[in-house]
Amino acid sequence: MTSLNVEMLAADATEPITSAGNAQLGVAVLAGIAVIVLLITRFKLHAFLALTIGSLALGAFAGAPLDAAIASFTKGLGSTVAGVGVLIALGAILGKLLADSGGADQIVDTILARAGGRAMPWAMVLIASVIGLPLFFEVGIVLLIPVVLMVAKRGDYSLMRIGVPALAGLSVMHGLIPPHPGPLVAIDAIGANLGVTLALGIVVAIPTVIIAGPLFSRYAARWVDVPVPERMIPQRVSDDLERRPGFGSTVATVLLPVVLMLVKALVDIVVDDPENRVQRVTDVIGSPLIALLAAVLVGLFTLGRAAGFSKERISSTVETSLAPIAGVLLIVGAGGGFKQTLIDVGVGGMILDFSEDWAIPALLLAWLIAVAIRLATGSATVATISAAGLVAPLAADMSTSHAALLVLAIGAGSLFFSHVNDAGFWLVKEYFGMSVGQTVKTWSVMETIISVVGIVFVLLLSLVL
Repeated sequence: MTSLNVEMLAADATEPITSAGNAQLGVAVLAGIAVIVLLITRFKLHAFLALTIGSLALGAFAGAPLDAAIASFTKGLGSTVAGVGVLIALGAILGKLLADSGGADQIVDTILARAGGRAMPWAMVLIASVIGLPLFFEVGIVLLIPVVLMVAKRGDYSLMRIGVPALAGLSVMHGLIPPHPGPLVAIDAIGANLGVTLALGIVVAIPTVIIAGPLFSRYAARWVDVPVPERMIPQRVSDDLERRPGFGSTVATVLLPVVLMLVKALVDIVVDDPENRVQRVTDVIGSPLIALLAAVLVGLFTLGRAAGFSKERISSTVETSLAPIAGVLLIVGAGGGFKQTLIDVGVGGMILDFSEDWAIPALLLAWLIAVAIRLATGSATVATISAAGLVAPLAADMSTSHAALLVLAIGAGSLFFSHVNDAGFWLVKEYFGMSVGQTVKTWSVMETIISVVGIVFVLLLSLVL
């Protein structure tokens, strides 16, 4: 087989690169995922390498020519990075500007100054949700934990009463709301409308974060009562700054890309005329690339310059924001390669047959697949990418709103029961000074509540829309 033929086969998702039957494809999928899980959990291999090897193993088990499997993987990797790579980079820059300028501290201090008593858990949800929009989950935890610890200590609050709502806000943003990498990749794989997904994601996120955050924290505080680990309270960034950005300008900068994308979605629904000038303008300014780029450019002034940063300091902040996302980009890209391999070996047809034979609703099937991969790998991103690749064919005949709900079902499933194979589990455990059992009773249960409540609201929306 020539390289040209391989490229043509890999480029056409409707023509499988193997003639394997459903039984062999099912075994191939399970074997490919098992290889990824084993490499990540048993051999502690980086997820990028595990996904690469697992993709090739999938092709081999499905009986596809190795050169065709390689072509599928590289095509998927390239298209995924092309689709979301720049967005992840822009989100990282905005998050770094928010953190280094003291803008995040300004949001925190302003809200906390106006909240107290019973309102404090709700204030923590609001803080985490706003700050969590442009930040990766791990960065959000590192940024918010000092605040959680200080509020709990100074206000004599239960650590779980304050900490669980903050973690719930961050986790819901991470799993359900673009421009986080997981939702972005799922949107790209399924071909969903980003604006509609964002709007419906917010609708699902609000009740989910309320139930998993302030409401569940009452029970978490009774189950686990641990003192504030003072050794974990680091110095805040803004303590070393002479001045920091204003509250209004900081919030406006963070919410700018969300507002622009929602405006585009609203105009698309109301106007629905590609030739209309207003719709053409909003299609441009509301595209993820332009929306995030606009927020970054505005943030250079409202965050960087407002904090007194020189041009050199701003340039350094932007530069240092990009290095940590290299691993994320590689994992996301390899996940896209795995997704493309799944499609090209014909797994889509198998999933369609399976869903018809068993009469399982597509949204529930997507959630169950994401749950299984999340439990096995411990990675919400890997679960989202893999599940999106498996169920993408189900979106072919879906309406715009149901394709968006499919993305949210996958996102909800990817958060199910974080345990010892998840880096986030250990991060929360160490920062809060809990035992493994205490972390399971609080963090793991909270993640499960988010996942279950999320899919319930997704299914309810599917009945209405």
